[in-house]
Amino acid sequence: MNEEDGAFVKYTLKIGLVITLCLSGGLAWAASSSALEAGFARKMAKKHGFDAKQVIALLKQAKRKQKILDAIDRPAESKPWYVYRGYFIKKQQILNGVKFWDKHQAELERAEKKFGVDQEIILGIIGVETRFGSLSGGYRVIDALYTLGFHYPRRGEYFRTEMEQFLLMAKEEGFDPLKVEGSYAGAIGLPQFMPSSYRRYSVDFNGDGKRDLFGSAEDAIDSVANYLKRHGWQAGQDIAIPAKVRGKRYRKVIKWGIKPKKTVLQLSKYGIRPIAAAHNDLHASVFLLRSKLGRDYWLGLKNFYVITRYNRSNLYAMAVTQLGRQVRQKRIQLRTKKQTKSHSR
Repeated sequence: MNEEDGAFVKYTLKIGLVITLCLSGGLAWAASSSALEAGFARKMAKKHGFDAKQVIALLKQAKRKQKILDAIDRPAESKPWYVYRGYFIKKQQILNGVKFWDKHQAELERAEKKFGVDQEIILGIIGVETRFGSLSGGYRVIDALYTLGFHYPRRGEYFRTEMEQFLLMAKEEGFDPLKVEGSYAGAIGLPQFMPSSYRRYSVDFNGDGKRDLFGSAEDAIDSVANYLKRHGWQAGQDIAIPAKVRGKRYRKVIKWGIKPKKTVLQLSKYGIRPIAAAHNDLHASVFLLRSKLGRDYWLGLKNFYVITRYNRSNLYAMAVTQLGRQVRQKRIQLRTKKQTKSHSR
């Protein structure tokens, strides 16, 4: 055997080994997925009285979507604040928010009175989540939860639990689980509730016997307010306050996370002070947002933390807060302009 033939043989053996490893890995992966499906079906039968064979048959109709796996590994929250903000806070989005508020003013006022949650924050969440209902997701929820629950080991357990909640929700609300659409993560309806939140926090606002977060803006508005209230929303309280920092000790506080742990007075010992007025006994966290001009520091109060229970990101909570406020301001501006024109005639 000459040198070229020897090299060719070695190359062929190497390729063969790679193919064998890929095939064995794929078979192992498929076997693992099938075992998870079987275990899930047994759990649904034992815990909730479902027919295990019917659950397996349902899962066989779900599809693994690579787009979903790609999407979950590049969330918008991984962007800097000045980029993330631009996704949601823009002229047309604000105007759409004004239209939504005008159309559902009575329902928003009722929800604020009932739950103590500011109308602009309810608007902010619906605006960030689905652009006020115009973008609620184009994936079958069963495909999303199947892909992430059975083919995404890093968070598979969480999404299998959401699949469990989804099947229970579909049964309770009379939905066909094969036809419900939502986000790539399986979030549902106008407020993008995960199935567990749908079952736990959704509300039948209009009294028709269904908690419909797809076609009923009224149900969605009340459900968002109920969610925030149940997570500790404090009526009439501030959300976030701009701050300034000095020294280096403030970095330690940022690492503590978004849950308020120290009072404003205690934070001053770490070189952190609010720019706007704030009571010394308020509990707050400290977080950083990266703007085009540099770094902006904020104090996150209890209500800010409550918004992060909806999506555990300070970027998300700030986008909700600022979008809601800008919609309110634009609405007041347009109504004032309209009244001025009316009086001038």
